[in-house]
Amino acid sequence: MNAKKIDEFFARLQKQNPEPKGELNYTNPYTLLVAVVLSAQATDTGVNKATEKLFKIVKTPEDMVKLGLDKLIDHVKTIGLYNAKAKNVIALSEILMKEHHSKVPEDRDALVKLPGVGRKTANVVLNIAFGHPTIAVDTHLFRLGNRTGLAPGKTPEAVEQKLLKVVPKKYLQHAHHWLILHGRYVCKARKPDCGNCVVNDLCEYKEKTV
Repeated sequence: MNAKKIDEFFARLQKQNPEPKGELNYTNPYTLLVAVVLSAQATDTGVNKATEKLFKIVKTPEDMVKLGLDKLIDHVKTIGLYNAKAKNVIALSEILMKEHHSKVPEDRDALVKLPGVGRKTANVVLNIAFGHPTIAVDTHLFRLGNRTGLAPGKTPEAVEQKLLKVVPKKYLQHAHHWLILHGRYVCKARKPDCGNCVVNDLCEYKEKTV
């Protein structure tokens, strides 16, 4: 997809949804980090149900460590891989207390050193909590980058780097939200809803649905 098409692509997504928001519920950078860690291979809806009561009593790393692993598991046991995720949440909370004065670091290198935090999670936190123009490539962005011709790549990081190069700066802040929502509700994996797609004519997908 050429630069002119890419600019129009994001202009239309912006017009459709000027201020896109992530769908995970959180109260501060710490609870956002916890929610994103819990969301790996799980739906935002499922995570929100699990954290609804949790985030009423847990707002800081100290709260989480005081709650303890067993009680945390009781809150998140409806989420896939809950045992490993709960252990990571307790461990990262202890590290935040010991090494970061209980604050979520505004730094990707520091974030990815935390248990359960990969590059995608770090990018989500940097973007939503701190306003960094990062792009977090999940399955939706990876699919859209390749399917539309917007940013083809063989790995999530390759798609991320391509998107950072081709997305106009004026759209970078919200780009990954627009793409996630578009992939979740319109350009779906098994059957894209091309008939209701605002960028249908710009997309280079050859097998468009009628």
